[in-house]
Amino acid sequence: MENPFDDNYFMKRALQEAEAAYEKGEVPVGAIIVVQHRIIARAHNLTEQLNDVTAHAEMQAITAAANFLGGKYLSECTMYVTLEPCQMCAGALYWSQISKIVYGASDVDRGFLAVNAKLHPKTQVVGGVMDQEAMDLLKSFFIQKRNLN
Repeated sequence: MENPFDDNYFMKRALQEAEAAYEKGEVPVGAIIVVQHRIIARAHNLTEQLNDVTAHAEMQAITAAANFLGGKYLSECTMYVTLEPCQMCAGALYWSQISKIVYGASDVDRGFLAVNAKLHPKTQVVGGVMDQEAMDLLKSFFIQKRNLN
């Protein structure tokens, strides 16, 4: 029997967050954090709305999950994020001791892998989950931005 709570199921939820960012004029990146097949945090980029370069989806989700759990460590949690985390977000994920990160599209220029940023040694990483859907949303956003300018 198929597991209804597989990586695609949760990445679809992260993509819904990315779509919410898109609708607000934010770079469409979404993230959710899951523990025991339960979503405990949902977030998307808010850098424009908050006028804050650190308001990435991952940072917002880490804060929400820590508040939900009542502690700063996310050692039993999985983050699903539509774009490979940047160096800043990788640093925050390192300190959160998150168990697993599942991302969609790779960021070959600014992603944590491109700059050799470190994650916690116990953190598992899975990339490329629904990467085409995530990349299509990003491309659409930037095409629209260019056409408006």
